[in-house]
Formats: sequence, C-alpha cells, structure tokens
Amino acid sequence: MLINIFGAKCIGIEAVPVTVEVDISTGIGIHLVGLADVAVKESLLRTMTALQSMGMRIPGKKIVINLAPADMHKKGSGYDVPIALGIIAASGQSELPGLGKYIIMGELGLDASIRDIPGALPIAELSREGGFEGCILPEGSAMEAAEYDKTRVYGVRTLSDVLRILSETELCDDLLVSRHRLQSLPPDNASPVYMDFSEIVGQDAAKRGMEVAAAGSHNVMMVGSPGSGKSSLAKALAGILPPMDMEEAVVTSKIYSVAGRGASRWGFMRRRPFRSPHYSASIAAIIGGGNGDNILPGEISLAQNGVLFLDEFAQLPRSVAEALRGPLEDRKVIISRLRSKVEYPASFMLVAAANPCPCGYWGEGDRCQCTPGQRQSYFSRFSGPILDRIDVHLWLRSVETKYLIGRRSGESSAVVAKRVARAREIQRIRFLDEGIFTNSEMNNRQMHLYCPLDGECSRIMERIIDQRGLSARAFSRIVKMARTIADLSLAADDSVWLHDPPSPGGKVPFEPVRPRLLAGVTIPPITPSHLLEAAGYRFLDRVDIGIK
Repeated sequence: MLINIFGAKCIGIEAVPVTVEVDISTGIGIHLVGLADVAVKESLLRTMTALQSMGMRIPGKKIVINLAPADMHKKGSGYDVPIALGIIAASGQSELPGLGKYIIMGELGLDASIRDIPGALPIAELSREGGFEGCILPEGSAMEAAEYDKTRVYGVRTLSDVLRILSETELCDDLLVSRHRLQSLPPDNASPVYMDFSEIVGQDAAKRGMEVAAAGSHNVMMVGSPGSGKSSLAKALAGILPPMDMEEAVVTSKIYSVAGRGASRWGFMRRRPFRSPHYSASIAAIIGGGNGDNILPGEISLAQNGVLFLDEFAQLPRSVAEALRGPLEDRKVIISRLRSKVEYPASFMLVAAANPCPCGYWGEGDRCQCTPGQRQSYFSRFSGPILDRIDVHLWLRSVETKYLIGRRSGESSAVVAKRVARAREIQRIRFLDEGIFTNSEMNNRQMHLYCPLDGECSRIMERIIDQRGLSARAFSRIVKMARTIADLSLAADDSVWLHDPPSPGGKVPFEPVRPRLLAGVTIPPITPSHLLEAAGYRFLDRVDIGIK
C-alpha cells in the first residue's frame, strides 16, 4: 500500500515541498532512497525503536521509503516523523484520514518524543501557499510561528499527539499554537540590557553621529584611541533603535528559524538583532556558507534589519573585509557552491571600530610612537571601496579629565530613541509603497524623487564633490544622509507629534507602538545646513588622514 506524507526542505529562507512516499509490499528489508544524507538514513533506527516503544509492530515485509523529488538532496532529522507515520498508515495499524492535509516535520526520540527542527517559519508559510490546512511541528519549533495566523500550526510533543490530530476523531485545539496561547506564556527573561547614552561621558559629536546613523540605518566607522568609547557607543546604539514592524520581523525571524536559532523564541523577533563577531571570524562565518546543500546564513544575514558591529576592523582579514562590498551595496548575499546557490537577505547597519595606528594613540599629543610608514601601512588596511560605502565617519579622542571627574551626563537613550523612532516613522510613511524601510535603502530613482536639491543645495554639493574628489556613490550617500538629518529636525519638533500612546497590554507586544505625526504636516526639504552636516561626516575619504 502506497502512502504519501508531505514534508518540506528549506532553501535559503524559503521552503519547498518534499513528499515522503512509503510502500509496503512482499519481500524483506527496509530501503531509503531520494538523495538522503547520513542524518536522514539514520532515521530508520530511530523510527523503528520509537514505534516499538509505542507498542507498534514493524512489518516483516519490504518497506520502500522515497523522498521526492529524488534529484534534490535531503538533510537533517526532520523527516523522522513523516517516515514513522508512513509506516503506521501503510501497514494499516491506524486510520489517518488527515494525513494528506498537513505538512509534517519533526525529529523522533527513541521514546517517541518529538524534538525541535530548524525552519519552522518557512514551513508554516509553505503550508498556507501550498493549500494545506496547516502544519504539524515540534512544540518548541511551532512557537516560532505562534503569531503566524494565516494557517493552523500545531505544536506536538510526542508521536501520539500527531496521531490524535490525524485521526480526526476529536478536536485538538489544545495543540494549536496561537496568539492567545502565546500571551499566556511567561515573559522572556533573556532580554538584553543595553548601555545608556547618559552613561557615556563626553563624545557629544559622536553621539550625534550615532543618532543620525540610527535614524536612517546608515553605516558607521569609528576611529579613535583605546578607551575613547567606541565599543560603548556601539552597544548603546542598539538601545535607541525602534522595534521591528511586522514585515521586518517576519524576514528576520525566518533567517533565525532556518539557522536553527529560533526554537527558544516565542513568536516573531521584535528586538533588532545586534551581532558582534570576533575579528578572527572566517569569511564563511561572516558571509555564510557550508557544505553541499547545507548552506547556513552568516553574521551579515543574522544582523538583518539590525546592527553588525565589527570591532578592531583593521585586524579583519582582507578577504573578509572585501567580501562585505556586495552585501553593503545590494543588501543581499548570494552563496554559490558547485551544486547549489542560495540567496539570503543582508540589509544590516554596519558599525565598524578601529584604532588610528598600530599603537592606537595617533592624534593624542606625543603619545604615538609609530612612524609615518607604520601609520600608512596600518591605514592602508581600511579598504577604500568599503569606506566609500560607509556614510558616517567618526573620530573619537580621549575624554578630557574634567568630564571624567565631573561625570556630566547627557541625554538618556530613551530621549534619543524617541527622536529616532519618529524619524523612522517619517520614513515608513514615505516608503509605504516602495518596499524599503529607511533612507539608506533608496535607489537612484527614489533618491531623485524624495531628495530633490534646489539651486543653492546643488551648488554646495558641486563644490563639495570637486574639492574632495568624492565618488558618485559618496555623493548619493551624502544626499541620503542629508535626508535623514532633515527628518530628524522634524522628529525633534514636539509640536507636530501627538502624545505617545501607552504601551500595549499583555506580556508580549505583538505590534510596536508607533509615534503619530499630525495630519497635514509638511516634511521639511533638504537645506544647505543638512548637506554640510552630512558631508562633514565623511572625513576618511581624504587619503592623508592618519598618515602624516
């Protein structure tokens, strides 16, 4: 008797259907075909032991298991449950009328318990797009899709739970993972605590630069002596970014789901990711990679819609730094292997930090002991094409003693985050039908549409480009930065904003609270002061910096 069970395989952040065909006929032996890897082949022992632990019998006949399509590699242990269900149904040990209505995945334990698998979110999307009634997943994995209300998602702990659902003899709403169940769970106690801007002494100009960068998701390069506050500013930056909206949260959550990093999370990610890999990380760890079809997302994709902080940027291997060129420009990464090619989103905010010279103290009086040749060699590690893609260049000097002793505090992160959230709301309204979220993502058409320059602004830009010899890319990035600075000027005007609404009820906020702009408010145009401030952040385009 031939039985079909529907599973899935993730390619990038999308899932494709896989049909598990089980046939039992006269003969002996168990045969698994369909380009399965070692983990899938080992599922036979796990499956047989789990079935015996439930009191099921193993048919003494020939069992053929085919994973279709047969020309696509299958990996992982998620096919255990479909294989077990196929054997149960094909041998007639249980009537399962709902078998063809769901996508089913899960790893079996020897006691018939079901363990988590990666890729739950793409599988839930596939179940809706493929016309299935829903999907059946391990409980921990199913929690990732708790907010995905476009299909029925069941979370199961044992194979017996799966048989309950498929037998259709009783309602199994207690196994459904839904929003009301999510709200009944305890809050996440692993919420990170970010450094507050008020705790960083001095560096007011750098704080302003970080605020502008956060408002428009612009890339940042910080150069300064050890202890000047580079790492502290990067960590504080994560605390002023607004939560992701639904569209951003879905994409970021899918990346973490495919990478196997979402099983301990309830619902979609709301907090923007902050990734900080060590400078010795390999190119595969940063960009993504793997063997054969097992291509996993790297740090640049895990930082999707968030921050990628690269400390000691000058110490990065040259190949790793240069590999950032494409993702910074295209906001995606394509990883190619001999038999496969996978595309991952990579729309992240790069924050890089480095010392100005080998000893780290160039520009700090006579503390630097490096020769001009050493400084030139060190500074040459800063790739010109990469610096051209970074909008905000910040030079941090050691904090003066009077500030350290006095501990004068500035604005808190909450105050800065309020302005950043308002600026992001302006951009959300602006790009509502454009498919982007921030000013830094604008293409040339969008830049000409939303960043028009009057006669005076055009003359200023012409003079800046001629004097500094900037590239066309630098020109467009200065204009985008000026657009963000103009948005921030409106964000700082409390008179055009309604009072912030109260926080949403419940333990888990499903939607971020957006600032509300008064109707009829005109978005300010780009002015010469906005352009001059934006151009002032690009001092590293001068090649003599840090050498003489």
